[in-house]
Amino acid sequence: MWFNFFKLRLFCCLLAVLMVVVLVVNVTQVEYLDHETVSATFIDSSGQFVSSQVTGVNRNPYCGYEHQTLSSRERMEEDSLLAALQWQVPDVGPVPFLKSTDPSSSYFVILNSAAFFKVGSQLEVLVHVQDFQRKPKKYGGDYLQARIHSPKLQAGAVGRVVDYQNGFYKVFFTLLWPGKVKVSISLVHPTEGIRVLQHLQEEKPHRVYFKSLFRSGRISETTECNVCLPGNLPLCNFTDLYTGEPWFCFKPKKLPCSSRINHFKGGYLKGLLTATENAFFQSGVNIKMPINSSGPDWVTVIPRRIKETNNLEISQGSGTFPSGYYYKDQWRPRKFKMRQFNDPDNITECLQRKVVYLFGDSTIRQWFEYLTTFVPDLVEFNLGSPKNVGPFLAVDQKHNILLKYRCHGPPIRFTTVFSNELHYVANELNGIVGGKNTVVAIAIWSHFSTFPLEVYIRRLRNIRRAVVQLLDRSPKTVVVIRTANAQELGPEVSLFNSDWYNFQLDTILRKMFSGVGVYLVDAWEMTLAHYLPHKLHPDEVIVKNQLDMFLSFVCPVET
Repeated sequence: MWFNFFKLRLFCCLLAVLMVVVLVVNVTQVEYLDHETVSATFIDSSGQFVSSQVTGVNRNPYCGYEHQTLSSRERMEEDSLLAALQWQVPDVGPVPFLKSTDPSSSYFVILNSAAFFKVGSQLEVLVHVQDFQRKPKKYGGDYLQARIHSPKLQAGAVGRVVDYQNGFYKVFFTLLWPGKVKVSISLVHPTEGIRVLQHLQEEKPHRVYFKSLFRSGRISETTECNVCLPGNLPLCNFTDLYTGEPWFCFKPKKLPCSSRINHFKGGYLKGLLTATENAFFQSGVNIKMPINSSGPDWVTVIPRRIKETNNLEISQGSGTFPSGYYYKDQWRPRKFKMRQFNDPDNITECLQRKVVYLFGDSTIRQWFEYLTTFVPDLVEFNLGSPKNVGPFLAVDQKHNILLKYRCHGPPIRFTTVFSNELHYVANELNGIVGGKNTVVAIAIWSHFSTFPLEVYIRRLRNIRRAVVQLLDRSPKTVVVIRTANAQELGPEVSLFNSDWYNFQLDTILRKMFSGVGVYLVDAWEMTLAHYLPHKLHPDEVIVKNQLDMFLSFVCPVET
């Protein structure tokens, strides 16, 4: 009996040891999968497609961001975002200019050509890129933008680009209106230019620098500021106590840190590129240049029957790309019915008894300027704020409307912002009670284009947390996010504010706010799909469509 009992105990011990070994092995495997391998398939907001198997997500050591304290969920989200945005640029060594992508030698061809197409049909286009010696490229990584348009109808929509990593790209369009539809493909940057932009993003995030004035009595000093500063000189630590957002200035030699008066853009570093690298950024040569068709560049689209149209509308409701299209210069979202606010009285009726907060950069300040110009009863109250900086305030006393604009906290490239006006969006949101008569709109992207992506992810994480808390305490609050937009590019602007940088920020913003309960104004597609030239601050007709979409979220069509 004792012998049998001894064998039972021995068996149980061996079984326990085996279970521990299995558990350790499984935990190790999970950690390995969690930290070493991230698989991502991704379509960005301009339609560019990337499919990658990333081993070991590389974190930028800038400012010690790789050591920041994150929860396991935050770490997983950041890994996923960084993995999805790893652009597939082949490591082919130095490439001479003549072997780089030449848009004038490259061409596209419509694949599924037919006598006519029906509205809702898919159009496929094949792009073949070649170098300046008219030789086919054997690798991908170029940044393309694609759209279809009908100039006479003032109609347009963007396309989805798939990179096959062999010099061929396929572009997919959904034909959304009847008539003669033209295809346009543009090379924004060649692969070789993208490699340079990657290097600048990783190695030279300080290429835009900032300064602050310190003053006490008759003594004043100006020092450099940034998210972090190199060297061992004494620093003033202006890290926000609530969000943890870092900001530092070199300490003045004679003044205390508490004597800081303002913040302003110091300037842009020069001489960032070699002569060879400069060749990849030439206006009229390889920056936002059209790629021509080797055959017909247009198709004829005919209307669907009524029954087919109804089915099409249902299928569009569940689709995500493109999010909308222009027709007769009016943006038509595919997911909901957008109202037209063509009369100031329509806007006044919508915003009556509401408080509207606009937070962010100058692209949402355009909304403030449009509303105060277009709506006569909305009178701006002079706060004595610096022009183009703010904060700004407008009031319609008769209809009880309050409109506020405030810029986001640093980094921000405005001329001069008083130190006491450097407010972070997350902190502002935490001070809002919210409710059915409260509207919040946020745009924050352009001033983060020179920094590693971790800086932007951290900022959005703080804002998202504050948005979630606001919607939790006041679920009827309307929160709208304005996305990034394409802009005009030259050799210098490309190094600081390229569409390629901003598409990354735009994609991060969409992913991080997906499912949060906010509304999205798709400024990215609204600029790419329009016939007007791209601008950092889009023309009025585009801003008007953005405001119509914003106001449609605030005052939706009654069904």
